Amino acid sequence: MTNNSTKEGFILVGFSEQPRLEKILFAIVLMSYLLTLVGNTVIILISSIEPKLKTPMYFFLTHLSLVDICFTTSIVPQLLWNLKGPAKTITSLGCAIQLYVSLALGSSECVLLAVMAFDRYAAVCKPLHYATVMNPQLCQALAGVAWLSGVGNALIQGTITLRLPRCGHRWLHHFFCEVPSMIKLACVDIHANEIQLFMASLVLLLLPLALILTSYGYIAKAVIKIKSLQAWQRALGTCGSHLMVVTLFYGSITAVYIQPNSSYARTHGKFISLFYTVMTPTLNPLIYTLRNKEVKGALGKLFHRDLGA
Repeated sequence: MTNNSTKEGFILVGFSEQPRLEKILFAIVLMSYLLTLVGNTVIILISSIEPKLKTPMYFFLTHLSLVDICFTTSIVPQLLWNLKGPAKTITSLGCAIQLYVSLALGSSECVLLAVMAFDRYAAVCKPLHYATVMNPQLCQALAGVAWLSGVGNALIQGTITLRLPRCGHRWLHHFFCEVPSMIKLACVDIHANEIQLFMASLVLLLLPLALILTSYGYIAKAVIKIKSLQAWQRALGTCGSHLMVVTLFYGSITAVYIQPNSSYARTHGKFISLFYTVMTPTLNPLIYTLRNKEVKGALGKLFHRDLGA
């Protein structure tokens, strides 16, 4: 088997067909990346130093922020380099690292969002037993499951993808090394790989989504029974931010991974991927900050303390 791409690396076509768009995207992606780093770092910081935020919800939110920082960092620096200059190459080692890391973190986020939905279910439907149900040991175990499931999925899917013979094919019609695009470089029948990708997507995309919908089904059932407007507002405040994050993330990533060969995914795949790899990690901290009184209060105390010092 001859595979020249092993030595020469890959060419990330990205948005090179639209050079004017590249300049606009460079500014947007750079700004989004900086906001992602600042916003998620602030959430991790205030969750660790503010006593009122020492709860399961913010424990999982800290993990989500860490995932988002690492996820975007595995993709955006290379994307910015390719958008800025004529060189669109990435080494084989760089591509493999990017594939494993981004796949692991993206998969972990899917499971983590399902875990956070279960936490919201316990908070709304089991308020008197919430502290008992969501004890520190269970929270740590659930976070561990999210991270390990992502790593396991990356090791399996990433290794299978990288072992496919490419016969010198180097032109990757994407802006980063992602499984649906990389398997298209293979010079063998990839039907079995597409089935394997679909099955993995069922487990790590649709199964967590089903658990999220089930959790919110029980939450909706419990809220409907409540006659108090204040209780309705409290339940919406408890779940609203998470629902927005889930909608943004799953709305984009499922379009790429569930039907990678659909005409919509082929024509708009790069832009959809841009949304869940760059924009969603930027919006997550803004959503939780703007809609959450505890976070806004902690931010106010943090900046007041800094100004006072």
